[in-house]
Amino acid sequence: MHRPQLPRTRFKALVSAACCAVLGAGLLAGTGGTATAAQTAQPASKTTAKHVPKAAGSKVLGYFTDWGTYDRKYYVKNIETSGSAARLTHINYAFGNVTGGKCVMGDAEAATGRAYTAAESVDGVADTANQPLRGNFNQLRELKRKHPNLKVLWSFGGWTWSGGFGEAARNPAAFAKSCYDLVENSRWADVFDGIDIDWEYPNTCGLTCDTSGRAAFKDVMAALRAKFGPRDLVTAAITADATPGGKIDAADYAGAARYVDWYNPMTYDFFGAWAATGPTAPHSALNSYPGIPEAYNHTSATIAKLKGLGIPASKLLLGIGFYGRGWTGVTQSAPGGTATGPAAGTYEAGFEDYKVLKSKCPATGTVGGTAYAKCGSDWWSYDTPATIRTKMAYKDQQGLGGTFFWELSGDTSNGELIRAIK
Repeated sequence: MHRPQLPRTRFKALVSAACCAVLGAGLLAGTGGTATAAQTAQPASKTTAKHVPKAAGSKVLGYFTDWGTYDRKYYVKNIETSGSAARLTHINYAFGNVTGGKCVMGDAEAATGRAYTAAESVDGVADTANQPLRGNFNQLRELKRKHPNLKVLWSFGGWTWSGGFGEAARNPAAFAKSCYDLVENSRWADVFDGIDIDWEYPNTCGLTCDTSGRAAFKDVMAALRAKFGPRDLVTAAITADATPGGKIDAADYAGAARYVDWYNPMTYDFFGAWAATGPTAPHSALNSYPGIPEAYNHTSATIAKLKGLGIPASKLLLGIGFYGRGWTGVTQSAPGGTATGPAAGTYEAGFEDYKVLKSKCPATGTVGGTAYAKCGSDWWSYDTPATIRTKMAYKDQQGLGGTFFWELSGDTSNGELIRAIK
């Protein structure tokens, strides 16, 4: 699931992760001076086609979170300095909100207000008080100037902000118009190449429960495609729940596939310390393994289920988490042990970035095509460069459209994991 760690300035109390996480596999002061010519330039024309279809397997998409610019201090510039920008084909900007039946701005200060210093800025030039656009949107604009083939989508919803999709589904055309008007706002129209919908989850439960019906998702995606037209990208992050009668079956993902450029099945968070006593299990296994607690909680089951519905492999991206999930109070090194609760994490109990875990709790074994680690009484599972390479071989064998990951700030400062992808 895509569940944001909200910044201090706009922290919201979240309901306990324990109650709902198992319901889905997958998860949220200007400075003075004179503006330069580059900063005051008008948005580029959008008269040309915005994306050129690429061969299956070539897409590399990473999520960038607006709240990552707060405590994490992960800026758009870090995408460039880590070497990730040169390897990415697409970025999903997370998240816009969905409320009142409309797409609305999520964190306006992070998106368009924050003034970046010269040291923090992609182009090395400080923002000024009178430039028409600041914040992450302007930084993404600067990144695209350095990488003209890089595409950016604005993602709406996520674990925390999916509750508004039910109302949106009652009038899909009005919802689509609101999204188009926001994404294509003249101040930042050149920044975005389309829209991503992260509805967790249509016609079933995530943080809240949706009762809009099995056809609602298809209707929303059809309306978005009709409004955004053939040039813009329209994509969706979707559940990875492959259990018979589960979340994939709750919505018409096959029927909606004709309207999307691709899906991002969230093939991570299959297991975690919301099950406080365990059993310990890898949150993003590629394949099943003896003793797996839930038979369908692995990536290959998700991909097989979606392909079995008739969704083209080229419209499915392989999902990878740039983080681990872990328990404490564990005595058994191999998966399947009991625990006493979630392991301590920097921002969230039971959750830690790869860049921390690689040193804090190095991998001690592999299972189901992913890694796990036992250090002291803590037990973690996460992907490493080696297990990602295994997943890339699977992606190629399956003919999938590419790879996506949650999210950029979890990688090392030199982009260790994205280098394993590409």
